[in-house]
Amino acid sequence: MRRFQTNLLEQDARGAAVAIGNFDGVHLGHQAVIDVTRAAAERSGAPLGVITFEPHPRSFFAKKIGTILPPFRLMNAEARAHRLEKLGVEVLLELPFDQSLCDLSDWDFCKEVLSDGFGLTHVVVGADFCFGKGRSGTAQTLKEHGQRLGFEVIIADLKNHKAEIISSTNIRKALAAADPQRAAAMLGHWHRLEGAVEHGEKRGRELGYPTANMSIEGLQPPAFGVYAVLVDVLTGPHKGCYHGAASIGVRPMFGENSPNCETFIFDFTGDVYGETLSVGLVAYLRSEKTFDGLEALIAQMDADCSRARRILSQL
Repeated sequence: MRRFQTNLLEQDARGAAVAIGNFDGVHLGHQAVIDVTRAAAERSGAPLGVITFEPHPRSFFAKKIGTILPPFRLMNAEARAHRLEKLGVEVLLELPFDQSLCDLSDWDFCKEVLSDGFGLTHVVVGADFCFGKGRSGTAQTLKEHGQRLGFEVIIADLKNHKAEIISSTNIRKALAAADPQRAAAMLGHWHRLEGAVEHGEKRGRELGYPTANMSIEGLQPPAFGVYAVLVDVLTGPHKGCYHGAASIGVRPMFGENSPNCETFIFDFTGDVYGETLSVGLVAYLRSEKTFDGLEALIAQMDADCSRARRILSQL
């Protein structure tokens, strides 16, 4: 996949059929939009592309008015790019969401960016898509502008899971409610935390449970607690897929700490410091808590890992 973090494109990357959106989580609704785009790309012989924005517009507007938002993203930019590549996206256009982009009217965005800048052939958006200064443009507005500028616009229907609209907001609610299965039903994949393995206090090693520690800064925190997880080591000599158990939270037994994800990889030996891990949340086992001493903590970790092994063996 070719990835561009600019408003300018190399000549041979122009002319794609693209889906536009934030694609936070790359859930089933997003995937449906990409599937419609894929069909348009195949009909016209154009590359399959995605246009998204970095930083997330919500973060930009919060910073502009001096508001501090709680972490809300389901994916960082790297994890999103990896997921889109798995879906067959050939060209990823990450537009810098800054004041100059924010100030473009809906017409100017269509003409200067989509038409003159990218030379698009087809654009696909969800029915709730809004764009342009003051969110003045709608999906229907985009369609009208596309007719004038020479690119086709397709409006994809929103998707539901049971009675619930599939949306990043509803996935966040499911994760906060300790329900990774409901989140996965809307995502179409396990919710994953992705990042580099950092050095920690190495308490897990002393307890017989060495963990791979990752920051979750800037991401929507799932309910704090212990999870059965699928672990993909994405880089380094130990690349591969593993089972494990992860503790997400602030480690209340060891004082005040920033939230992170500590993953014990089953039946694994090796150094993964600095490597990139993707940790998929499969089942919530229990909440975070303190224990009356290390022996009680170790006994609980034994029980957690046994339960996680049983759950993961059934996948």
